[in-house]
Amino acid sequence: MPSLAVKLYSIFFKFQQRYMLHNLTQNPVHAVDPFGITSRHEESTAASNPSFYEGVATKDIHIDPFSSLCIRIFLPAMVVNFDPTKIIEDKSKDGAFIYSGYSPQAGTKHKKLPVVLQFHGGAFVGGSNDSVRNDAFCRRIANLCDVIVVAVGYRLAPESRYPAAFDDGLKVLNWLAKEANLAECGKWMGNGNGRRRADAHVFDGFGASMAEPWLAAHGDPSRCVLLGVSSGANIADYVARKAVEAGKLLDPVKVVAQVLMYPFFIGSNPTASEIKLANSYFYDKSVCMQTWKLFLPEEKFDLDHPAANPLIPGREPPLKFMPPTLTVVAEQDWMRDRAIAYSEELRRANIDAPLLEYKDAVHEFATLDVLLQTPQAQACAEDIAIWVKKYISLRGHEFSY
Repeated sequence: MPSLAVKLYSIFFKFQQRYMLHNLTQNPVHAVDPFGITSRHEESTAASNPSFYEGVATKDIHIDPFSSLCIRIFLPAMVVNFDPTKIIEDKSKDGAFIYSGYSPQAGTKHKKLPVVLQFHGGAFVGGSNDSVRNDAFCRRIANLCDVIVVAVGYRLAPESRYPAAFDDGLKVLNWLAKEANLAECGKWMGNGNGRRRADAHVFDGFGASMAEPWLAAHGDPSRCVLLGVSSGANIADYVARKAVEAGKLLDPVKVVAQVLMYPFFIGSNPTASEIKLANSYFYDKSVCMQTWKLFLPEEKFDLDHPAANPLIPGREPPLKFMPPTLTVVAEQDWMRDRAIAYSEELRRANIDAPLLEYKDAVHEFATLDVLLQTPQAQACAEDIAIWVKKYISLRGHEFSY
């Protein structure tokens, strides 16, 4: 069973959740808002930090002028031989501007890291990509997996109902493809003598880099992993499906794997865990039902909606085309059975889809701020890293597990 501290904090957490949901339900100003919001004032946030704090530098980017969609990039220090005295912007010999903020000096070897698109939890109505807990979790993943993490700040419900959050996830994947193509164009820009300049970038009319410099210098989008937490896992699975449908249209981005951490699945026919653990810790069934009512379309509310139930007939594409999928579940989570069933269906379709179940664990045991430092949360992140490295390692250096 969970510890006494976890049980007590769960009571306080549920009270907070119900209070927030009551306000969201009662407040008439929360009408449909295409621009939307990506965080709530109750959420403690961590400021971005371009220095390598805890081995990771971060920056925030608002990527859509027509909505509040934003991202936070987590760049691990291992991409450079970090020397604070060399964080400069200089000019090449031919006078053209060269970005050299966290880029290695010209002529030195440096690593191109895989990119992890991360979708935070919060039952579609809360959480944020820059929250204290999400910031700490993404730093952990960036360090353990040796990856650049792009945490997605998608629009929240009820201001922006389905499909806003799902559209935002796909929009970030397409943005990543656009950035990768811009960076590739920049590599082949001449220096006046027709020669290739490895550190060149594409610039707009004001001299600003059009390609995101951290990703251009250090990102390898051909090794892209989707990682979703709770409701973010639903978004990750949707984005994975759309990536399969898009195929080569996303080049050079390739989704090589996905990680679904205690996905926020539900359905009209309750499973054994949904009955037995309906009053489980942190996110119980009654709270989650309220969040689904705030997220799904009001005119056709259905728990077998494709966003909620991954096992409804007719979902496209067929499961046999899905990327390798690691699923993490908690023993004391009422949503666990449906996640397990989805993982089993993927394995029946011959997809590499292992299941990691953690004894006595609760929903979001590896991502809640109060539980992040527990041995179980650390072990979960390490387990994820071991599996992910199988698919992001360069050929000839694959990990086995």
